[in-house]
Formats: sequence, C-alpha cells, structure tokens
Amino acid sequence: MSPIVQAVSTRALQALLTAWVLATLCFAFVHALPGDTALRIAAARVGEDRVTAETADRIRREEGLDRPIVVQYGDWIARLAVADLGRSLVSRRPVTDDLAYHGRFTLGLGAIGWLLSYAVALPIGVLAGFRPEGWVDRLSTAVSVGIASLPSFLVGIGLISLFALTLRWLPPAGFRTGAHMVLPAVTLALGLAAFSIRIIRNAVVEVRSAFYMTFARIKGLGVRQAFRSHGVRNAAIPVATFAALQFAYVVDGFVVIETLFNYPGLGELLVKALLARDVPVIMGAGLMIGLLYAAANLIADLVCLTLDPRRAAQAAA
Repeated sequence: MSPIVQAVSTRALQALLTAWVLATLCFAFVHALPGDTALRIAAARVGEDRVTAETADRIRREEGLDRPIVVQYGDWIARLAVADLGRSLVSRRPVTDDLAYHGRFTLGLGAIGWLLSYAVALPIGVLAGFRPEGWVDRLSTAVSVGIASLPSFLVGIGLISLFALTLRWLPPAGFRTGAHMVLPAVTLALGLAAFSIRIIRNAVVEVRSAFYMTFARIKGLGVRQAFRSHGVRNAAIPVATFAALQFAYVVDGFVVIETLFNYPGLGELLVKALLARDVPVIMGAGLMIGLLYAAANLIADLVCLTLDPRRAAQAAA
C-alpha cells in the first residue's frame, strides 16, 4: 500500500471515529443538562411569553422526546448510517441544509483568517529566525506573547472599539457586505499569528543550524540561496503540522468570534441550538467539526509526505 493511500485510509477511519465520539458526547451533554428539553424547544419555536405546558407536551410526543434516551440515540445512529442527520427540532428544516448554509460562512471566515495570519506570520517569523535575539525577534516575541495571552473576545472588543466605534471605518457586527468580515477575520488572524510566528521562527533557526546548511555554505552558496535551495522544504514540515493543529483554535475561536460579531456561521448556529436544546443540530454540528478537523490533519499528512520523502519511505517500510 502506498504511503498516500495509507495516510488517507488511516485518517478516514480516524475521521469517522472522531466525528462519532464528538456527536455522542454532544448528545450525552445536552441530555445531562438540567431542565425540560421539550419546554426549551417550545420556547424557541413560539417565544418565551407564549409557551405553555400543553405546547411542550405536544412537542415531546411529536418529536419522540418521551422515549428512553438509548432509543433516541439508537434512532439517530440508524439515520446517520443512511446519511440522514434529521430535522431541526426548532425550525423543522433539514439539519444538512442549516449546516451547509452556516458552514459556508464559517469556512470562508476561517480561510480568510488563516491566510491573513500566515501573510503576517511568515515574513516576521523568517526575519526573526534569520536574526535570533535581534530587534525583530525580541519585538515579535513580546507582541506574540501579549496577543496570545488575551482571550479572542477581548481582541475583538478592542478592534470594534477602535475601528468601528472610534474611527467608524468598519461595521461592528452582522453580515451584509464584505466589509462585515474584516473585523472577525482580523481577530481570528491575530490569534493564529501569535503562535505561528514563534513556530516559523524556531523552524528557521533549527534549519539554519543543520549540517546540510553548513555544507551548502561550504560549497559557496549564500545564506539566502542555501535556505531557498535546502532549507525551505525542511522548515515547512513543522509549520505544516502546526497549521493543521491550529484548526483546533479555529474551532474553539469561531464560536466566540461569531457570537461577538453576530456573524451567521456555525458558531452562531451552535449557540442558538444549545440554548434551545436542538439536539439534531448540535449533534450534526459536532459531526461536521470532527470531520473538518480530520480533513485538516489529512491535508497536513499529505503535505508532509510531499515535503519529506523519508516519511514516505518509512511509511512504506
């Protein structure tokens, strides 16, 4: 079996297991919450001031919430086997439609934030790595530590206060035009870049001190030429691996960021579903997050196999 096929098959199995575990945990946590699930769903459907016990009882019977939890879970697993995530208990729309609609906003925001973070982190990290303990290295370390120590919602509030409320350059929240994506994307990018800069810097420092770089210098190559010819691929391996791990930050951060900026992505959908105890939507979102995380790890594996042929040889052995 080729290394690429092996990596894909392994990650595909891990994706299924991760998604199943996440969805199962979401199901267990939601049902462990105190309160009446049917009452919360009724309040989300008709409003807090119009909900009655009769409405809650009718929803409980219609949606099968009066059945044992094990039966409800088994029914969801059976529908999942035929790629049916069910319908939202609140909106009655198919869960796949809701995930597709909100997911495209989250993927767009995540992609822009991720690309923007590396547009900032790559040049700063490389400069800091070429001159360790220089002023770029010291300044980038101080700024990175400062940003990394702040919760993402505080960074977002600071950007809103400066660019939306004080300067009035950008809209503070919502989504109607591309300008509404700027502040949440920058908030996400700053959090990602704060960690990426140090990883890139350390990778460059390690590669520059390697024997093959010294040998390239002995052959007469300049520092930059030797790095371009022999160092870039090796330095890119830990960076690519870390970039996949950063997806965990994106998953953790988009809930806070989308809620703060009232952005119509998966984070907003998930928060509303949790408040309304909309179990099918919560489980579907958990499933989607697990699959996206596994996909990011698969891409990182394939990139590392491409950059380092030795890994391919080891995997084939």
